[in-house]
Amino acid sequence: MASSKEYLEFVLEQLAELDEITYRAMMGEFIIYYRGKIVGGIYDDRLLVKPIKSAISYMPTAAYELPYDGAKEMLLVEDVDNKKFLTGLFNAMYDELPAPKPKKKKQTDTIDGAIGI
Repeated sequence: MASSKEYLEFVLEQLAELDEITYRAMMGEFIIYYRGKIVGGIYDDRLLVKPIKSAISYMPTAAYELPYDGAKEMLLVEDVDNKKFLTGLFNAMYDELPAPKPKKKKQTDTIDGAIGI
C-alpha cells in the first residue's frame, strides 16, 4: 500500500518549526530528510525513523517495524500528533545521523584532459 500525500502533508506540518525538512517520493513512499540527512520516511502512512541510539533513547518503548519487505527494521513514531515531541526527536537524532554520501561526478568523454572533436 502506498502512502498518501495527505499523510505526508500532515507530518510535514507537524515538523514545520524545523528548518530544511525535505522529502523525496520513492516508489509510492516518502523519504524524509532533515538538513540534508535521511531521518526516516513515511511507509504505508506510518512515520518510521532510523533506529539509532538517540532515537531509541528518545522513544525507548517504540516498536520496530519493517518499512517494506526485505528492508531493515525502523522505529515506529506513534506520537505524530505532538509537534514538540517530533521536533525534539529530529533534533536529538541529527548529530548522530550519517552525512549524505557525495554524489558521483559524471564521466566525460575526454582523452588525457583533451576534448575530442
